[in-house]
Amino acid sequence: MQTYQDLILQVSGAKALRKGTKIQTLWSGYGEIVRIHLENCDRPSVVVKHVKFPQESAHPGGWNTDRSHQRKVRSYQVETYWYQNYATNDRCRVPVCLVARSFGDEQVIVLEDLDVAGFDERRNSVSDDEIKACLGWLANFHAFFMGVEPKGLWPIGTYWHLETRPDELEVMSDQPLKKSAGEIDRILNSCHFKTIVHGDAKLANFCFSGNGNRVAAVDFQYVGGGCGMKDLIYFLGSCMNDKQCEKRVPDLLDYYFSELRAAVDEQVNFKDLEAEWREMFAFAWTDFHRFMLGWMPGHHKNNRYSRKLTQDVLTKLKQKHSK
Repeated sequence: MQTYQDLILQVSGAKALRKGTKIQTLWSGYGEIVRIHLENCDRPSVVVKHVKFPQESAHPGGWNTDRSHQRKVRSYQVETYWYQNYATNDRCRVPVCLVARSFGDEQVIVLEDLDVAGFDERRNSVSDDEIKACLGWLANFHAFFMGVEPKGLWPIGTYWHLETRPDELEVMSDQPLKKSAGEIDRILNSCHFKTIVHGDAKLANFCFSGNGNRVAAVDFQYVGGGCGMKDLIYFLGSCMNDKQCEKRVPDLLDYYFSELRAAVDEQVNFKDLEAEWREMFAFAWTDFHRFMLGWMPGHHKNNRYSRKLTQDVLTKLKQKHSK
């Protein structure tokens, strides 16, 4: 598309450009992310997220409904707005956005190439220090946006938010969890301490420095308001199995809160914040487990650890109602 090539030349000041490798195809065939090499420019390259809505989408789980399509369309609008209107600091690094534009049913986001910026490594598995680098990013992100209204973003962040996932709820076979899904959602959303959550903070969306001590994050389609524990549980579940979670989560939670304490504004009552969010950890995990049981019941994330936390939450709700 000539329009977006002209746009890149205009914002970068480059004399010419060359399309490089495709980094990935977007979910359900909604476009691609590519590296563009620039000539005669202070940037050797940029990364372009080019969204083009397909005539027919091919969802790997078979969820190619109109609701699914509208959710994705909204997610790219949110991501465009995020890059145009929000910024972070170096402790929760994101790619600099050079420009974000819509061309009819196509959207183009031109981003700084994080590989050039020193975040050129990706991880399929992570060491303890690398997990802590990601937790530090999340803590600083949540502290930076503590109390900020998610204007122009999802009112409630995360891609599994109950209100946007009625189809998955409908097909759930776990009746006790299905009946409690609305209450769990309300409890999470009625937190006193709210921030902006990344909304899709899995390991694959973090870019690492060579030594693994620093990270930057990408993919802000589901960024929005909410309790920071939603990001935390999703990240931990993306890089640890049930046995690792049972063994390591308590220490990693302590680490996250120590980083949050150091980063949060001193006017925030941290003792109350930590107490509330620790209470929400199991609720956030259970909320995601609810989505997974509807979306793909055989998924490996539906494991013993998830079932245990879910049972703890359901027991807590039952006791609350019996009082």
